[in-house]
Amino acid sequence: MKVLVIGANGRVGSLLINRLAAQHQVLAGSRNPNSENVVDNVEHVFIDLLSDVDTIAESMNGVDAIYFVSGSRGKNLLQIDLHGAIKTMQAAEKAGVKRYIMLSSVFALQPERWKESFPSSLTDYNIAKHYADLYLTTQAQLDYTILQPGALKEEAGTGKIETNVTSPGTNSIANVVDTLVAILENHSTIGKVILMHDGNTLIDKALNQLG
Repeated sequence: MKVLVIGANGRVGSLLINRLAAQHQVLAGSRNPNSENVVDNVEHVFIDLLSDVDTIAESMNGVDAIYFVSGSRGKNLLQIDLHGAIKTMQAAEKAGVKRYIMLSSVFALQPERWKESFPSSLTDYNIAKHYADLYLTTQAQLDYTILQPGALKEEAGTGKIETNVTSPGTNSIANVVDTLVAILENHSTIGKVILMHDGNTLIDKALNQLG
């Protein structure tokens, strides 16, 4: 399978491309392709989320699945986290790519819960993620999965998580990446919005228990 990772230089993306490369041919997409990171089955490609939909779609030729794990870290929420994400969905449709996996944020589709779990400084970020997720679930014609973890931490992965969570919790980046990889292999995750945090259930089992 040929898989495009958009946001390949980020904390999640850089680990994700290495994990995917063990099983798939990977296109590592970013504005600054990291040619120094030479990994078997990984090709670094230029993708600019500020460009138009047709240009982005050209990067998707021959791709079987897309991951969107990009983010501006608060520097350009409208053009990257919101509009950039939506343009990749539109580009996927133009390129005929059906499988689309989005990394989002816990409760992104539940704005009434933002004050419970996030500082007010993240409100604009949550708004951007909210409307990107909303577009994917209601407007795009894609076989989507949205993964919504809580806070990401630089901790060793355990391979165990919880889904259908009611509180945000924390997530090791490794567990998030392993869950993203498992989602691609699990067709029952298509059309699902998955809230998660680190837990006590093996990732595959947790995904199989989704409602």
